[in-house]
Amino acid sequence: MAYNLLKGKRGIITGALDENSIAWKIAQRAYEEGATFTLTNAPIAMRMGAINQLAEQCQSKVIAADATVTEDLEKLYNESTEFLGGKVDFVLHSIGMSTNIRKGRPYGDLNYDWFVKSLDVSALSLHKMLQVAEKLDVIAEHGSVVALSYIAAQRVFPDYTDMAQAKALLESIVRSYGYRYGKLKNVRVNSVSQSPTKTTAGTGISGFDVMYDYADQLSPLGNASADECADYVITLFSDLTRKVTMQNLYHDGGFAHVGISEGIVEKMKD
Repeated sequence: MAYNLLKGKRGIITGALDENSIAWKIAQRAYEEGATFTLTNAPIAMRMGAINQLAEQCQSKVIAADATVTEDLEKLYNESTEFLGGKVDFVLHSIGMSTNIRKGRPYGDLNYDWFVKSLDVSALSLHKMLQVAEKLDVIAEHGSVVALSYIAAQRVFPDYTDMAQAKALLESIVRSYGYRYGKLKNVRVNSVSQSPTKTTAGTGISGFDVMYDYADQLSPLGNASADECADYVITLFSDLTRKVTMQNLYHDGGFAHVGISEGIVEKMKD
């Protein structure tokens, strides 16, 4: 059901790879709620996914951009404002990558060049997106920026390795730039700490199925799906959350605040 929560709003959505991506679901919901937006991803990711199909569904435009490169971000913002006819009201940061995870490097044997790349792609890219947006003044007054995170920023999940540090840095940037942008333009910046979700990136983590099942059993409401995450993010893009900023918002069925559940106790007895 649509509520016209984003009617007349313009935005930029990063990271939509395929129909399993949270960003893909958010784009579909934003379109249903009346928004117009551009879609972007790194050129290499675009070759792997089906982003043009999504653009056709949402009457959007695809703009290739590497979020770690300032010049690419300037191009992204300039082409987006031209296509959309004005400043943007919302930006989704759904960008993450760890070569160490992809290549199975354990936490005690990380390749540090890859580690630095993880931090750059998964966290510093948010700072770059915000800094370039501020300098170009492309986010409208009372705009909203949302970044996708995970609770490994606070708790240890051994197989998440260097991405845990990347998410911790991401959430720190949310707070620091959220303060700055709020004072400057009433722009709010938040992160959403989502349940383990069966996306292409998520399922690439070793032991993901166990992480998923454990979280589902621990959470009183169960894991939040990608579609449900999209619903939540839409509220953060909307005018209903104008005073919510600098927050890491848990969207995980209650997982973040539960120590143990009856179901897990019963399993441990077996």
